[in-house]
Amino acid sequence: MVQYTQARLDHSFAALSDATRRGVLELLGRSDASITDLAQKFHMTLTGMKKHVGVLQEAGLVTTEKVGRVRTCKLGPRRLEQETAWLERYRRLWDARFDELEKIVNQLKRKEKTD
Repeated sequence: MVQYTQARLDHSFAALSDATRRGVLELLGRSDASITDLAQKFHMTLTGMKKHVGVLQEAGLVTTEKVGRVRTCKLGPRRLEQETAWLERYRRLWDARFDELEKIVNQLKRKEKTD
């Protein structure tokens, strides 16, 4: 189970690491689009956009459907819950560390004023 979850996180974060793929997800959040439309909006070749869409599909973030000669893309069923939970754990950890650091800084400032 841990390896499955880790692999899923790896695929998701790899897919989200690219600005073009994040942009594609943002556009698909508004409406479905063909690969041709996406390629035009991002000023790239069809082959380049197909590769980006393939990475998003592998991560489960996008699905495609071919009707005739047109391949339409839409958001996939994944809602990034595991990724959000993973990020939240580390956000809480860093918040706690920064809270402790702030306490130390405040103590040093008070000590400096009294000296």
